[in-house]
Amino acid sequence: MSQQVLIAEDSPTQAQQLQFILEDAGFEVELAENGLEALSVMEQHKPDIVVTDLEMPKMNGLKLVETVKAKYPSIPIILMTAFGSEEIAALALRKGAASYVPKSYLLKDIVPTLQNVLAVSRHVRDNTRVLDVTTAIDSHFLLDNDASIIPPLIGHLEDQLTRMQICDENGLIRVCVALREALINAIDHGNLEVSSELREGDDSKYHDLVNQRRQEAPYKDRRVYFETKISRTAATFVVRDEGKGFDPSSLPDPTDPANLERIGGRGLLLIRTFMDEVQHNNTGTQITMVKKTDPGNGRAEK
Repeated sequence: MSQQVLIAEDSPTQAQQLQFILEDAGFEVELAENGLEALSVMEQHKPDIVVTDLEMPKMNGLKLVETVKAKYPSIPIILMTAFGSEEIAALALRKGAASYVPKSYLLKDIVPTLQNVLAVSRHVRDNTRVLDVTTAIDSHFLLDNDASIIPPLIGHLEDQLTRMQICDENGLIRVCVALREALINAIDHGNLEVSSELREGDDSKYHDLVNQRRQEAPYKDRRVYFETKISRTAATFVVRDEGKGFDPSSLPDPTDPANLERIGGRGLLLIRTFMDEVQHNNTGTQITMVKKTDPGNGRAEK
């Protein structure tokens, strides 16, 4: 069965262009001209995911994000950002959106972004009723440079986070999006040393180099070390790669709304927005992320 996408976009031209792209990729698409109309559609039938513009009449994208998070926390929202909307986009990510795609990269990035977020949200909806008496879970994983292991691994962690009641469905989707970004960064940019600048224009050069270096020494011999510690009060995630590293102080501020349109740094922006604490080691080969239990969620220890 095709997955259903609701698009909230007040420009008929852009809405129809996006509809064509998504239908061509196998999605079922419904259009709404603003946030109010999108909510009206959702009252009749719930989509699998919402894609929204930010600047719209009657109800803008930020208000739509806040309302959907409150009424339908298991339905993720993807933002379409444009030059000049960086401040409201950064706020919408903090308020509950699951990811974003700059309009300048919409044609090539919207389909994979939807697929990645939907892969996370499907597992979340299947497991939100799982409860047990576990008080803490510690796990250690050793990964090679095959990104295909990431979805089932994150699915496994979703089960653990659900049992420990760290956050609601919306928060769980966002945490898992952040984990995926951290693991992809460790493989592609850490172990394989592939620059995100290669994603400018045609993605094929980027993916070709990833596949090439997975077969070449010294890249193919490097591993990703992933540790998780999940209790009733917080979840801590540590990702370490064996690449050359970088100077963390040289990174542009990923939380600065002005950097939303950059092709690089998107993953780190999502990580810093969705996690409560984020820290790199001095060599840039390790990132530590902490998500604290949401107040009032589950059975956090006193």
